[in-house]
Amino acid sequence: MKIGFVSLGCCKNLVDSENIMGVLQENGHQIVGDPKQADAIVVNTCGFIESAKEESIQTIFKMSQYTDKLIVTGCLAQRYEQELKEQIPEIKAVIPIKDYGNLAARLQEVLHDEGKGAFLKSERPLSGNPWSGYVKISDGCSNHCTYCAIPLIRGDQVSKPIEDVVEEVEHLSKLGVKEVTLIAQDTTKYGLDLYGKLMLPELLKKVDAIEGIHWIRILYMYPDEIEPAVLDVMENSNKILPYFDIPMQHANNALLKKMNRRGTKEDVIDLVKEIRSRFPEATLRTTAIVGFPQESDADFEELIDFIQEIKWDRFGAFTYSKEEDTPAYSLEGEIEPEVAKARLDRLMAVQKEISLKKNKAKIGKRIEVLVEEKEALKKQYRGRSKADAPDEVDGQVIFTSPKEIALGEFVTVLITDAAAYDLFGEQVIE
Repeated sequence: MKIGFVSLGCCKNLVDSENIMGVLQENGHQIVGDPKQADAIVVNTCGFIESAKEESIQTIFKMSQYTDKLIVTGCLAQRYEQELKEQIPEIKAVIPIKDYGNLAARLQEVLHDEGKGAFLKSERPLSGNPWSGYVKISDGCSNHCTYCAIPLIRGDQVSKPIEDVVEEVEHLSKLGVKEVTLIAQDTTKYGLDLYGKLMLPELLKKVDAIEGIHWIRILYMYPDEIEPAVLDVMENSNKILPYFDIPMQHANNALLKKMNRRGTKEDVIDLVKEIRSRFPEATLRTTAIVGFPQESDADFEELIDFIQEIKWDRFGAFTYSKEEDTPAYSLEGEIEPEVAKARLDRLMAVQKEISLKKNKAKIGKRIEVLVEEKEALKKQYRGRSKADAPDEVDGQVIFTSPKEIALGEFVTVLITDAAAYDLFGEQVIE
């Protein structure tokens, strides 16, 4: 059959989507981009926060217009399996995450194929750029932040064995992947469940030794688990990028405790000082939640002061989403949505100024850029630097060149101008 596929949510869910597509292809199906051409459609959903759930439901209804063989997988399927079956009759099958181990058989019920292939073991197609790939080193999360539904959906952390991660990266390298991004809900806790101790340093050493990989990026590093051994490995590597994605969520210590976040604001300040002393070109990214129950005006001002003190290179924020069955769901002191939205707007305005100043400081510098797009009409290229994560998480480097450049190449660009999130320049011809 021709199978349409829609993948929603985070890059961790994208890896699941690619694994599902691998099983489908192993059974002889063809993945198509146009839903009008599809005999069946898979919607791999997100169920993290309310807006993500709404997007998933809207996508399900939209895709149901094209086929009577609609398959729903992913986080929403895991969290609301029965409700989806009962309330949306257009869905032919709901396959929750817990059934991925029996994925081929579940798909066979709808598609009537041979039902062969195994999730994680089938040949995994890359749905994005062929030079960049994600590798999920663990699934689930054991942190149990009070606002977060991830443990309810995916359970506690389950780490992949080191040899399996290494095998996957080696395979991607053979396919021509030059940038590998290691992902998990908490990468710094990698291995604790499997080996009884934090094993990210050992994993990084193994991955760093794999030939063909040019950039290695790590996402979602919890601040209290960035141990010296991790920094040591990163410092001694030419491939592991000094990109530190450290989700802080707030700066007020009392609110952090209510969120069940470990560590304090002061701990993060000390960690940032240590990172910047060891990595002069470090890129530091964080995220924050505004409008968490009982967040006072003073708490929010503390967050503003914290952002201005640290001057994060990359920053994302969102308003608190009340999720059923989480401990924070029943907390008193809810913040009015318009208040939360006003706080978010002000926070992002402050960060925009910081980002602009930091980008302007790069004017006149030469940076390495991974070329990802050519704009023929404007005769310019778009790419990412070491400071920019894939899939529009961060900004881009937009530059001109007097010669043709193959996409997926690394080039040197002289920065000549800057905006709040993007850099502009011209290729340096040696």
